[in-house]
Amino acid sequence: MKTVILCGGLGTRLKEETEFRPKPMVHIGNRPILWHNMKVYAHYGFKDFVLALGYKGEMIKEYFQNYELLNNDVTLELGKPENRIVHQRHDEVGWKITLADTGQQTLKGGRLKKIEKYIDEDEFMMTYGDGVSNVNIPELIAFHRSHGKMATVTGVTASSQFGEISIGPDSTASFVEKPRNTSIVSNGGYFVFNRAIFDRLKDEDSCDLEYGVLEQLSKEGQLKVFRHAGFWACMDTFRDMEYLNRLWNEEKAAWKIW
Repeated sequence: MKTVILCGGLGTRLKEETEFRPKPMVHIGNRPILWHNMKVYAHYGFKDFVLALGYKGEMIKEYFQNYELLNNDVTLELGKPENRIVHQRHDEVGWKITLADTGQQTLKGGRLKKIEKYIDEDEFMMTYGDGVSNVNIPELIAFHRSHGKMATVTGVTASSQFGEISIGPDSTASFVEKPRNTSIVSNGGYFVFNRAIFDRLKDEDSCDLEYGVLEQLSKEGQLKVFRHAGFWACMDTFRDMEYLNRLWNEEKAAWKIW
């Protein structure tokens, strides 16, 4: 089963970084957040990726084009490039990555429609290129197949990065460290779609996914929610980036399941 990752947004709320690189290439530790997300899928054996590129997509192409050189030891003989020896030492062997240009200003539905030609199977997965989670991918797929509908979205309850203070009578304070609001379920990405979803999308840059297509599927009862109670976080702002890097550096990155 292929995994489509949307990598084309402008990332305007993280302009400190995205002025120079696409948001999926912003680092957690010494690797792009995109790599972290792909590692979760690969952990479960899903190593066939289609990356829908847009803003500064050439940087993502260059990263994977030079992946062997960047992530292995190399022996070179100057003047004889044919004698280059790559000493394999990374764990990403077998990843198949299709890098597809889907337009600079294209909305998510349009990006998904433009990569239709690379999806031959009856089912495929899709997620966003700026989030990380320890979602159990096989359980997600099993849930999707159990209900027989066209689409499954993962619902998450995000915990706050900060302690929460509620104020009672006489200004007394009740403090909860990093609370989790279980009453609010958000779209965490990590979709599974039947191929029929492409019939609902238009090959137009203005075709959105959440506003329009998924709304209509929900009205038809064709969209089901897979509840994920574990870790999930997205990198929308500079503060999010600092938070995820802090977790990684302190070895508290719950998404590191590999």
